[in-house]
Amino acid sequence: MDSRQSELASALVEHIEIGVIILDSELRIQYWNSFISQRSGKALEQAQQQPLTHIFPEADTPCLNEMLALTREHGERACPEGREKPYLIQLPFDISGEYAPLMLQNTLLFPFKSSEGQSLFGLLLYDSTDFTRNNKQLDATLHALSSKQFEQEQLIKKLEKANAQLMQSEKLAAIGQLAAGVAHEINNPIGYVFSNLRTLASYVHDLLRIIDRVDSAANLDELRQLKRSLEYDYIRSDVEALIGESEDGIERVKKIITALKDFSHFEEDEFRLADLHRGLDTTLKVVNNELKYKAEVIKEYGQLPAVECMPSQINQVMMNLLVNAAHAIEQFGRITLRSGHENGWAWLEVEDSGQGIAPHLLNRIYEPFFTTKPVGKGTGLGLSLSYNIVRKHSGRIEVFSTLGQGTRFRVWLPIQQPTQPQAQTQAQEDIARYE
Repeated sequence: MDSRQSELASALVEHIEIGVIILDSELRIQYWNSFISQRSGKALEQAQQQPLTHIFPEADTPCLNEMLALTREHGERACPEGREKPYLIQLPFDISGEYAPLMLQNTLLFPFKSSEGQSLFGLLLYDSTDFTRNNKQLDATLHALSSKQFEQEQLIKKLEKANAQLMQSEKLAAIGQLAAGVAHEINNPIGYVFSNLRTLASYVHDLLRIIDRVDSAANLDELRQLKRSLEYDYIRSDVEALIGESEDGIERVKKIITALKDFSHFEEDEFRLADLHRGLDTTLKVVNNELKYKAEVIKEYGQLPAVECMPSQINQVMMNLLVNAAHAIEQFGRITLRSGHENGWAWLEVEDSGQGIAPHLLNRIYEPFFTTKPVGKGTGLGLSLSYNIVRKHSGRIEVFSTLGQGTRFRVWLPIQQPTQPQAQTQAQEDIARYE
């Protein structure tokens, strides 16, 4: 909706003879039109962010609870036929400010979402006597609009469910890809630890022969001859080397397992302060098998404070960017990681020396299923999933690319998550400005 359309819509809402109240999901007042201010004698500025029943105590009735349950549980609009008293909200004044209570009200409560995705309720109040009698066409239009709103919400729910299933499919694909890489990373140290153990078993067998001969040997010369024949000096030096190598191998496996545990924290729905550098280093260890044959990884970290986020989800974003960077490099190249912060924002950057992305494709890279990779190389969901995660964090992603030179992705995250509801609005404005 452009500014002209917004102005027309605002003018209509402000001048229509219907009370319009917008509530958030907790029934806190976000907005009402001049009809409510004039008829209630209360100022919107003093009522914003306050619960509806604090400003209008008379509304705290079983009727409101029934309407609310209907909209929340079934996503349906609620327009009760009758109630225990003739009004939900008492509006005792007429347009001139004289005492003339509007007692007979029709009430319509319906759920909807803002353009930023925030769940809201619309509450419409209008006179069920003269208004209904004289404005039947408008009344019918309002009900028709509510029906359309309900149909749209049902469609949105289906789309959200399908989107969630697609995102889960991408996560499972990423897990499968990681599992193969991690298996390779673990197999190498485990392989030589196993080989060392077999050699050590042979050495132990020879050493036991020497020890057993102590009781039966006629003299020391016989023992010395046995030690020389079994190459005791070599065994002694090699045992120490084998044990050292095996310890290094087990330590490598331990680090990989620790990295996996850090990468896959289960507090998915909890924001907490986290060290983004540690998360990025952990992700590097997890995807090492994807990177080591394709690129040299260069770290140019800046100073970062602890950032309020869901660490495992940010790890998922960085994993997607790192794997994409590796896939963009045809032979062997360079991946540079940078970080920094400014004006309450932290940023992480992944730059590759790969093929780059054509300018006409840059505005499509976050679309589900869109990919510039060859068939079978990617699902086209990685960047879409990353984009949604960053938006969930009230952040944004910037991309800069030159064909033949490479691509640079920068992820911006607020150091502290903004408070609702203004936070979502500000975040969406930021995202729109940088997209």
